Amino acid sequence: MHFMKIVFLALVASPVTLFSAAYGQQDPSAVSRTALPIVITKSVSAKNAHPGDVVYAKTTQASRLPDGTSVPSGSRVFGRVVSTSGSVTGRGDAISQESYLTIRFDFVQIANEKLPLNAHVRAMADPIASEEAQSPAANDIDPKGALTQIGGDQITPSLRDVVDQDGRIVAQNRRHGVYARLLPNSTCSGTDIEVSVGIYSASACGLYGFTGIHAGGIGSPHSHPDLTLSSTEYTPKVWRNTTALLEVVGAQREWQE
Repeated sequence: MHFMKIVFLALVASPVTLFSAAYGQQDPSAVSRTALPIVITKSVSAKNAHPGDVVYAKTTQASRLPDGTSVPSGSRVFGRVVSTSGSVTGRGDAISQESYLTIRFDFVQIANEKLPLNAHVRAMADPIASEEAQSPAANDIDPKGALTQIGGDQITPSLRDVVDQDGRIVAQNRRHGVYARLLPNSTCSGTDIEVSVGIYSASACGLYGFTGIHAGGIGSPHSHPDLTLSSTEYTPKVWRNTTALLEVVGAQREWQE
């Protein structure tokens, strides 16, 4: 009888109930910040983008919002171009005009509803760095095919524990993906609860790849939500298959343009 009761409960458990296990049954009401790992699905460049253009992305693993709303993997995320200066000018030793691209992520779509996000970019990696983080380097020395997360943490797909470069356990590889308490690093602060990190390390902060590009507005959850990529060498571009870790703050705020 006891066994049958367990089977019954397992069958009727909702996806939300099962998903909450990935967060260790933490009380959603106590959460002020969470994270959404995303991948950009359409390139956007300072060369031809205009303010108001939509930036398209989707989540790469199951996550949740600070109010406890579950965000399934593959949920659509929408941002927009806030401002842009166009292409870099100048050749040789000539002084180049700085080019910049400013974007903001505004909404996540769950079912048929668009929910507003108060989000900033904690970390972003170009397609090459993102692909490398998902490609195991299986060989005679490492037959299990460990992966190196963006930021340096090590994950072995067959093991639960994710470790940093000093061998300390910093994250957990669970059914729905990788979850970690974010660690403070540079302009990024830490969290007291586990959040969804995807292919990113617990301490990931800033740009990865993006040679010659500088980032403004990345890191602190209390900063302005806009991310500005700028350069005097290259025209800033967010390529398709670029990934990012968005940190989402609980309280919604109105920002002046």
